[in-house]
Amino acid sequence: MKRLLNDHLFGPGPKRILALDGGGVRGALTLSYLERMETLLRERAGGGEDFRLSEYFDLIGGTSTGSIIATGLALGFSVRKLQDLYRTLANNVFEKPPFRFGVLVPKFGRQPLIDALTEQFGEQTLGSADLKTGLMIMTKRLDTGSPWPLHNNPRGRYFDERPKSAALANRHFLLSQLVRASTAAPHYFEPERLQIATDTAGRYVDGAFVDGGVSPFNNPSLQLLLLATLSGYKLNWPLGPENLLLVSVGTGDGEDTLAPDRVMKMTAIEQAMRSLAALMTDCDALVRTMLQWLGQTPTATLIDREVGDLSSDTIGGQKWLSYVRYNATLEGTWLREHLALDIEDVDAVNLREMDNPSNVDMLTRVGAMAAAVQLKPDHFPASFDLTPAGT
Repeated sequence: MKRLLNDHLFGPGPKRILALDGGGVRGALTLSYLERMETLLRERAGGGEDFRLSEYFDLIGGTSTGSIIATGLALGFSVRKLQDLYRTLANNVFEKPPFRFGVLVPKFGRQPLIDALTEQFGEQTLGSADLKTGLMIMTKRLDTGSPWPLHNNPRGRYFDERPKSAALANRHFLLSQLVRASTAAPHYFEPERLQIATDTAGRYVDGAFVDGGVSPFNNPSLQLLLLATLSGYKLNWPLGPENLLLVSVGTGDGEDTLAPDRVMKMTAIEQAMRSLAALMTDCDALVRTMLQWLGQTPTATLIDREVGDLSSDTIGGQKWLSYVRYNATLEGTWLREHLALDIEDVDAVNLREMDNPSNVDMLTRVGAMAAAVQLKPDHFPASFDLTPAGT
């Protein structure tokens, strides 16, 4: 018998979390990692072709493009279905109308994305019984400046109606709207307006939401760990390398350095955009640092030359979870050395563009090659295996 949502969230045994970064069309790279992961875990579980990652993972969360993938997986989509969806989304959503310049108005129109998300997720809500496992969608409420991790834990404070509260219960939010909010990257798309409450006169109260990537959690791993373990979120999963496995998948990264003179000659808007991008990079680095510090990991990478990879550092004399991180570096040198990929430096840098649908095929290829090298069966400890019956 397959596990139900209640089994995933509150049943006994070790728990497994899947965290998916933001990154626009670079989500195609994420999906290649997930394709190999799905195959490996299907074999480990003794499952057939109908095996889905939603059976293995007890909580799946994503930011921006990662929220599209996370929502599809939580609904029981196969990785192959999501790969097909991605190609369609990339071509339809990132088609720039000739009158849009991304300065006075967003670079892309919102309707193609709304149409695509509505087609895939329909009228399903965060409280839908069709969600096979735990789901978190990371977005940012810009009118208040607060990050909003929206999740389907029925015991959560805001999931259901509360006495004497005018707030809309989170379970009523449409998945398509929440994903649209999580993907509303400033400069690229306009914010998503969501009704969140009613006032004393019965009038709607709205919030303005943007891409969760402009919160500290474009890499949502740390937020998912907090959701799983902090008492206020009411999941209360136990910590320990034998109790909690967190698998984090990126969308590709790379350093983009400039000469000081080039920075000094930038326009104010260029400086602002570069500063925002640098802040997102810093947040990702902090999240990875914290998790390598907290986690027992076979995929530790160098944080910097001063602190190393933190493999020998502990908190309270121990590691607190099992942690795995997968990502590819979209730089010519790295791709040639690690994947034996014949690619020019400029072409590797171009793969970092978040809104170029012509990159999807190469990103898919890079992700598959990186997954073949990086993703190992022993990264998923036997203590976290499902039984052949799926229980």
